[in-house]
Amino acid sequence: MERCLWFNNVAPMISTAYNNNYEIVQTPDFIGIDVEMVHQMRRIPLDGSPHIAGSARFWAGDSRGRWDGDTLVIDTTNFRAETAFRGADENLHLTERLTRIDPDTIRYQFTVDDQTAFTRPWTGEVIFVKSEGPLFEYACHEGNEGMSGILAGARTEEKKAVARPRK
Repeated sequence: MERCLWFNNVAPMISTAYNNNYEIVQTPDFIGIDVEMVHQMRRIPLDGSPHIAGSARFWAGDSRGRWDGDTLVIDTTNFRAETAFRGADENLHLTERLTRIDPDTIRYQFTVDDQTAFTRPWTGEVIFVKSEGPLFEYACHEGNEGMSGILAGARTEEKKAVARPRK
């Protein structure tokens, strides 16, 4: 999070300190979920394709979507160990269900399954209510006191690398 590579409100989609808005768009082939916090976009294929190879790992996992009646079901695997959602690791298997209750409301249910972290799967539910207006830009580095030290250290390492003679 220090370098704004990841913020754990992508999958599952639960509230954080602020910027808890999502924009969901659909094409015939994909669902896109834009997360206001750190502007992370989930691209979820709807074509029935299998998950990618288990050796490929992503912060938000590898998602596949399908329709079960009026409910969008998203199956996500292949998380990075660093994702560490509530103690889960790279073995996390996440199943999400989004059901439109009325024109302005979606019931979001998610099931977390990771046998290396939990004794059994567990489920949560959040009600999403439509809001008017756009998502706002998330400017991650404004006032980020740690960033100047991180970048100074990186520039020092780069100078050392340039100064070393090549063999």
